[in-house]
Amino acid sequence: MITRRSLPRRTFLRGLGVAIGLPVLDAMTPALALASAKKPPVRLVFMYVPNGIDMPNWNPAYTGPLTDLPRILKPLEPFRNDLLLLSNLTQNYARPLLDGGGDHGRCSANYLTGAHVRKTTTDIHIDGPMSMDQAIAREIGSQTRLPSLEIGMEDPRQSGSCDSGYSCAYTNNLSWKGETQPMPPILDPRMLFERLFGTNAGLSPREIERQQRIRTSVLDYVLESTRRLESDLGPTDRRKLDEYLTAIRSIEQRVQRAATEPPPADPGIAKPLGAPADFAEHYKLLTDMLTVALQADITRVCTFMITREGTSRPYREIGISDGHHPLTHHGGNMDLLAKVTQINEYHARNFAGWIERLSVIKEGDGRLLDNLMIVYGAGLNDGNRHIHEDLPTLLIGRGGGTLKPGRRVVYRRETPFCNLHLSLMDRMGVEAESFGDSSARLTDLET
Repeated sequence: MITRRSLPRRTFLRGLGVAIGLPVLDAMTPALALASAKKPPVRLVFMYVPNGIDMPNWNPAYTGPLTDLPRILKPLEPFRNDLLLLSNLTQNYARPLLDGGGDHGRCSANYLTGAHVRKTTTDIHIDGPMSMDQAIAREIGSQTRLPSLEIGMEDPRQSGSCDSGYSCAYTNNLSWKGETQPMPPILDPRMLFERLFGTNAGLSPREIERQQRIRTSVLDYVLESTRRLESDLGPTDRRKLDEYLTAIRSIEQRVQRAATEPPPADPGIAKPLGAPADFAEHYKLLTDMLTVALQADITRVCTFMITREGTSRPYREIGISDGHHPLTHHGGNMDLLAKVTQINEYHARNFAGWIERLSVIKEGDGRLLDNLMIVYGAGLNDGNRHIHEDLPTLLIGRGGGTLKPGRRVVYRRETPFCNLHLSLMDRMGVEAESFGDSSARLTDLET
């Protein structure tokens, strides 16, 4: 397609305190160089679920090509050919080898570090330099506006089950920039919106509120630059731009509505300011913003905690008033275990809704999903026994053509989970001889 001009890949629409990155447009590739255009970048997302999984309803009884998916994974059936189900990966240093805040604290803090976690009287200590997402951000983070992005859905300081700040850091953080430096996730949708689209991300919450009163809408302040840009685009790019900005407008309106709606009569859990009370609505709002961040190449590495590890959140949306964590200590009670399975399935159903949205977004000659690697899983196997082997691990997407999904791969028992980290780092363009307790790169991801 011939366009009037070629746009730089990192073009922003700018307004008052706003910078909106653009999705990949045809106009970003000169017409005479389309045949040799660079491939879209590969992005990596870790989607973490707490408290383990009911594994008999997660693992199928076969290996090889995925056919009929088990109950918990059933919502992902339409995307079966985009899934790699990996079995027998283990986080050895999450086990109670020395000390460190309990199994739940160790499994989340160890998930991306592959290091032993120790608690002192004043802080926590990771026996390693940084988590793998931060190792990637250190190497390629300069290529995007945000080197990495950390998102969460529950503030442990409000949940009534966290006894101190350093103990909270165990259970509420996947990402670590140093031995005692966690990267706290963004919990408030309004703060995430400002982080992605505002140019004053360092402002205090009070200053951000003042700025929001001054400007009525993000898109209102970029309208003039949008009109100038549209006049230089072809019809396909104009449609892409319109769909993209419409999505941002919808997100903005939902964030504003969530911030002003009255709280429910009995939510059962304190929520971050501006977060919808309903889990599904909250999750969709955050993942919609993450989709825009990935589509516009605002960041290429993200961690997302679907509530913190050890959470006792109830799920009244699906008729469960019991806390999630106490339910996982079911002791073989089938009624309690059935509720755990129901929660696991509910998480997977919401996740499948996000995958569906990613699968219809066009990018280059394929889909946005084709250029993603999304790890969906938990740092525990069975929450009742606190097992750290055979971690429930799904790898979704095609990694820019470097993955061959649609299969279940079963590795040798006690295969280090960090072997997966090393393999994903390769695909993100980060070379390392080892990471954590890795012993080798994973085979059978692409063959």
